[in-house]
Amino acid sequence: MSNKTLAMLPDPVHFGRDATDQTLVAASILSADFGDLARDAGAAIDAGASMLHIDVMDGHFVPNLSMGPVVCKAMRQHLPDVYQDVHLMIDNPADRIESFAHAGADHLTVHIEVLDDPPAMAEAIRALGCTAGIAMNPTTDPQAVLDVAACFDMVLVMSVVPGFSGQAFMPQVLEHVRAIRAQLGPAGHIQMDGGVGPATAQACREAGANVLVSASALFGSDDYAGVIGAIQG
Repeated sequence: MSNKTLAMLPDPVHFGRDATDQTLVAASILSADFGDLARDAGAAIDAGASMLHIDVMDGHFVPNLSMGPVVCKAMRQHLPDVYQDVHLMIDNPADRIESFAHAGADHLTVHIEVLDDPPAMAEAIRALGCTAGIAMNPTTDPQAVLDVAACFDMVLVMSVVPGFSGQAFMPQVLEHVRAIRAQLGPAGHIQMDGGVGPATAQACREAGANVLVSASALFGSDDYAGVIGAIQG
């Protein structure tokens, strides 16, 4: 696990009792230069990002294909102290969590839409030494997540339809965040992913999100530190 990021988190095991006291920025490497991935990822961390967000797509749950465990392994080799936040946008996460954990993931988020037994999945992820997250798509009934949110270390609310970087932020999902924060209180992390940048971050923070994923807004900029600072507010 990443000493650098864990020192920023109030509680490295359960992400924290005072989660809303700080905003963490997760740099989504889906928008980085794949030809210089370690360089871009390291620059984002050096500029103030708290963790790397690694989007995994299987071509089934979402229409695109993206990174696998080999990317986690490479990031761990090149950036050994960086916290890896892995988002599994896949149909059968139970078949893959072990390979990602062994490759270097610190945190694994899976989607509520594909789970039959979310609490059991959270336990399986923790048994591998990772913290566990539960994600929901923009059109998913938030009650499904509210029913199991306490079993997980982080809730991820997608603010775009998952599958592609660079989409426009969907403000209607802020209501989902408010409902989840009202239930969790200050104890727990709520992450937002999709279209998050300086123009949308304030609304995310005000709704109760405190882990903000930035992809194209960050890696498409010449000023990583400026973007991260603006997202943090």
